[in-house]
Amino acid sequence: MSHSQVKTFPLSMRIFHWGMAALLLSLILAGLSMVQSLQPWQVTILALHKAFGVVALIAVILRLINRLRQPVPALPADLPAWQKLAARGSHVLLYAAMIAMPVSGYLMQSAAGRAVDVFGLFTLPPLMSANLAWYGVFRELHGWLAYALVVLILVHIAAALQHGLVRKDGVLKSMWK
Repeated sequence: MSHSQVKTFPLSMRIFHWGMAALLLSLILAGLSMVQSLQPWQVTILALHKAFGVVALIAVILRLINRLRQPVPALPADLPAWQKLAARGSHVLLYAAMIAMPVSGYLMQSAAGRAVDVFGLFTLPPLMSANLAWYGVFRELHGWLAYALVVLILVHIAAALQHGLVRKDGVLKSMWK
C-alpha cells in the first residue's frame, strides 16, 4: 500500500506512539523531581528511572524498526515544502533524542562505576572504570538532552494541534484512530 492510500497510522505505531509518550513524560517528570529533592524516595525513583530508561531505549529501537517497515499517511499535499522538511527533521531529532537520552544515562552510570539493574531481570555492567570527569560530562549531556527532548516534544504537540485545530487536515486524527 502506498503512503497516499494510508489514512491512519497502523495500530502498532499508535500503540508505540502513545505508550512512549506516557513513558517519556514519566521519565522526564521523575528526572526533574530527582534533581530537585534529596528525599528518601529518591533512591527508589532513581532505580525505576534507570530501569525504565532501558525499557525506553528498547522500545524506541523497536518503534524505529516498526516505523521503517510500515507505510504511513502522507503529509497533506498542500503543506508548504518547508513545513514538510521541518516535520521530517523534527521526527529525526525526536528519534535521535529518544536514543541519546538513555544512552547518555547509561554512560553516566558507567562513568560512576555503577551497573544498571533492570527490574532484577538483568544488569547492564559499567562500560568503563569510575571516572569523575566523564561522569560530569555525561551527567551534563543527559541534562541538556532532557531539555532538548522537552522542547522537541512541545514543538511536536504544537504542530499536531495546529494540524488538528487550525488546518483540520486529518494529520492529528491519523494518530488517534
